[in-house]
Amino acid sequence: MRRESIESSFLRSVGYEAETAVLEIEFASGDVYRYFAVPPSVHRGLMDAASPGAFFNRTISDKYPTRQQY
Repeated sequence: MRRESIESSFLRSVGYEAETAVLEIEFASGDVYRYFAVPPSVHRGLMDAASPGAFFNRTISDKYPTRQQY
């Protein structure tokens, strides 16, 4: 999945596939996770957030099924 860089000390890059509703996040640590059944509005909210890390913690973390990518 193609990801784009994001201004954040917590997140490095974000990718999204609307067809499958999969959100892929690369964290500053280098770990990459995929989140499933994520609506397009949540992806847009993350990309537009003043603090993407806070938005992630409040809206995405522990809210959607996830799997680490290796």
